[in-house]
Amino acid sequence: MRHHRSLARSWAAGALAATTLVLPLALPTTPAAAATSTNAAATGTTATVFYYTKTKNWTDHYLHYAPDGGAWTTVPGTRMQAACTDWVKLTVDLGSAAGLQATFTDGKGVWDSNGGRNYALGTGDITVKDGVVAHSDPCAGSGGTGTGSGNQATVYYSTETLGWTTANLHYAPAGGSWTTVPGVGMEAACAGWWKKTVDLGTATSLKAAFNNGNGVWDNNNSADYALGTGTSTVKNTTVTANAKDPCAAAGPDTRAPSVPANVRASATNTSVVVSWDPATDDTGVARYQVTRTGGTRGTSVVDAGSTVWSDTGLEEDTTYAYTVKAVDAAGNTSAASVTVTATTGKKPATPAAGSPLGTDPRKDPIYFVLTARFHDGDSTNNRGGSQHTKSGNAANDDPMFRGDFKGLVERLDYIKALGFSAVWITPVVLNRSDYDYHGYHGYDFYQVDPRLESTGASYQDLINAAHAKGMKIYQDVVYNHSSRWGAKGLFTPTVYGVRDSQWSWYYDERNEGFAYDGLTVEPKSGKAYYNGDLWSTAEPAGNTCLDWGKPTGGKSAEGYTLYNCQWPSPTSGMFPKAYYHQCWIGNWEGEDSRSCWLHEDLADFNTENTQVQNYLIGAYDKYIDMGVDGFRVDTAVHIPRVTWNRRFLPAIQERVTQRFGAGAAQNFFVFGEVAAFVNDKWNRGSVNHSAQFYTWKERKEYSADDTAAALEQYTYENDLGTAGQPTSTNAFLEGNAYHTPDHSRFSGMNIIDMRMHMNFGDAHNAFSNGKDSDDSVNDATYNVVYVDSHDYGPNKSSTRYAGGTDAWAENMSLMWTFRGIPTLYYGSETEFQKGKQIDCGPTCPLATTGRAYYGDHLAGTVTASDFGTVASASGEVATTLAQPLVKHLQRLNQIRRAVPALQAGQYSTEGISGGMAYKRRYTNGSTDSFALVTVTDAATYSGIPDGTYRDAVTGDVKTVTNGSLSVAAPGKGNLRVYVLNGPGKIGTDGPYLK
Repeated sequence: MRHHRSLARSWAAGALAATTLVLPLALPTTPAAAATSTNAAATGTTATVFYYTKTKNWTDHYLHYAPDGGAWTTVPGTRMQAACTDWVKLTVDLGSAAGLQATFTDGKGVWDSNGGRNYALGTGDITVKDGVVAHSDPCAGSGGTGTGSGNQATVYYSTETLGWTTANLHYAPAGGSWTTVPGVGMEAACAGWWKKTVDLGTATSLKAAFNNGNGVWDNNNSADYALGTGTSTVKNTTVTANAKDPCAAAGPDTRAPSVPANVRASATNTSVVVSWDPATDDTGVARYQVTRTGGTRGTSVVDAGSTVWSDTGLEEDTTYAYTVKAVDAAGNTSAASVTVTATTGKKPATPAAGSPLGTDPRKDPIYFVLTARFHDGDSTNNRGGSQHTKSGNAANDDPMFRGDFKGLVERLDYIKALGFSAVWITPVVLNRSDYDYHGYHGYDFYQVDPRLESTGASYQDLINAAHAKGMKIYQDVVYNHSSRWGAKGLFTPTVYGVRDSQWSWYYDERNEGFAYDGLTVEPKSGKAYYNGDLWSTAEPAGNTCLDWGKPTGGKSAEGYTLYNCQWPSPTSGMFPKAYYHQCWIGNWEGEDSRSCWLHEDLADFNTENTQVQNYLIGAYDKYIDMGVDGFRVDTAVHIPRVTWNRRFLPAIQERVTQRFGAGAAQNFFVFGEVAAFVNDKWNRGSVNHSAQFYTWKERKEYSADDTAAALEQYTYENDLGTAGQPTSTNAFLEGNAYHTPDHSRFSGMNIIDMRMHMNFGDAHNAFSNGKDSDDSVNDATYNVVYVDSHDYGPNKSSTRYAGGTDAWAENMSLMWTFRGIPTLYYGSETEFQKGKQIDCGPTCPLATTGRAYYGDHLAGTVTASDFGTVASASGEVATTLAQPLVKHLQRLNQIRRAVPALQAGQYSTEGISGGMAYKRRYTNGSTDSFALVTVTDAATYSGIPDGTYRDAVTGDVKTVTNGSLSVAAPGKGNLRVYVLNGPGKIGTDGPYLK
């Protein structure tokens, strides 16, 4: 990871999202409301479940349920009764249970089981509407007509910019009592508007607040709304009294969306992924309804918020049929799409969605994406940040947070069509910084950043969708540091800030009811990058920052007075020593590189502290539980190896084992960034700062205190030096024979091959340097190998690799056949942004850098029939897939996938002449794969087993009777892979492999 030198006063921001609340999130503050809220929180013994009927078109409705800890009702359950227009209901006795599990059915074999997960419901009034659970009585008030003979108020409320699926009116007539929280349910009036008519008796006004039934409130910035009799509208905090009916001009929305087109279904094992083109509607499509038939479990109807649905855990060898309908906000439903079918195969010997795939990671080439820069599936979560204009991004209409999980889900088939079966994504935790799209400025490690998620495309949805396609998700994780604003739930610093005439533009007014999430716009400031919770004019208790709030004597770039303790830093006394280190790095190859700050935006955790360790372990347990397949560990070198070996690596293994079993734990892939930017085997002679060092366990006992142990380990290993380090033969053949590797001393952390990376300016150099280091790595067959990344190009270049197409092809041919796991940074398959500066922070537009947005190259549709194979493609993505390096990648992946020796084999160069030539073998049970490889150059192999060898590239057959085989030079970028008793030619000739 490489970080720009950012501005000390900058923040993240963006435009209002359609699904984002723009108003205060606190409950109403009137005494009556507060009391009511407390009462409503008490656990009841019944639940009244309301189920929305309009979009299902069922003739009957049953609730099949089980109180928590209790037994399920007999199928089909209990018939629900009509409640009011478009709603049925049932009140159930829960006894002492605090909730229930529920599904719904029409009694004729059609089920709504929340996509197979069941609905988890609580007590009181609960609504289930198109897959969304909320809390409300949608039928309160006799359908919204009012029943009394006194005064009435008709209230219209706009949720056009909020994305709520339920709206409640919580109110009190003047002089009267508040309704019970959450209030009375409002009815959908027309697109974006909800309506309720209430009786006021003799009162001529009412106080009101609104909520979505799930704790999100609009209470007019804690002042509540004052409404009168007659018709009132409330839209974006603006009240219009004696208003016209906002739905009158347009009339009720009765027009259904268009029928979803281009519906596709593809099966992988016992999972099916269904996708389709977006439907159109005069007021906008709200969701989709996917109906599945086939198998023995009856018909299933599920609601999807995006145009992709992952259907998992199906029956083997079964044909399933799918149709899709589009639904608008008023509940109008399109006709069903054409029916598409997919036939499942055998159940894989891997866990279901939500569990890691658990297979050998060496089988899976890795595609690395900056999620926020890859593909934009949902523009409503885009955020430009405080640097949006200054950076030049605004001029390009290119917000830093642009790509998202929805976009990634929509283009998993593109990645699969390239041939990749693992996707490495940048950190997913909530970030907080001025320019935090990359994910390395973690603020709340327990929350997924909302700027990456969408309805129907959460992080869990991404993991499940990838698994359904047989693809892994490797999550980038940071244990070394938080953002400069600390880590929510552990410690966040308080800085000095005064809202005077100079600084009021910057220091936002505090809003006690608002919690920063990077996405939601705080109403007082109008910012998503609100900072009112971070500053104070009052000196915090226990502060050790000297001269709190006194002028420093200096001025900002704008000429404003600077104050002491105004910005967080390691030496300011704003961070407790227990949780954060208190120094800047002075020597990057010294001990202080493990115990000091890297950069002003990266507050360095004291990872030897038990509370810090528990905070991080608990956070990453959450993502393990979601089923990620591995962790890429950022800045691993900046944490002592003994801390990794004592605390973090065992915690990962224990959690995966506990949740998914020992087999999954063995193949949970952890690979660390140990950034060594020199060409020697050991980083400037310092073993503690060399990548291979982190692949080994400790060799002696140290102090029980982790801080003392870290210093003892550093000194002990430093004194031993390079000559005293362990060696390994795990990557090497013994003659021509594969041998069982010895992983007894393996730490649990594999590494990014920094030495090959630094030397990929020329493939021959990368090959020579890589194999020179392999005896010092525990098992180099697990090394992650790439040419360039989001940080550097070869030789610590600050630009994306620009060696030319032929050189790229040669590098790829080496990576895909030599030991290790080939990895590609997004867009390299088209030489995207070649020669451009990889990162310049907010000093230049992202569009001019190596982190530019790639989605324009992915426009259109693509379906992969297998890894490295395109079933269909249209639009710009079809052009992208036609590029020469794409064709080269696809065939390399096909060949590597077909030859086990190229995936997990040990290697040797003994008895071989040639510039980049080697032999590889992998033996396991009935599998015995032996391959002879040469890249670009001619080669001769001596002392090899006799037999028939077939070239996977050309299909050429050579029979060896004297232990020798010679190969003519295939040419730059081309290669030959002669496999003993091999399958012959794999794939078709392309621009390089021929």
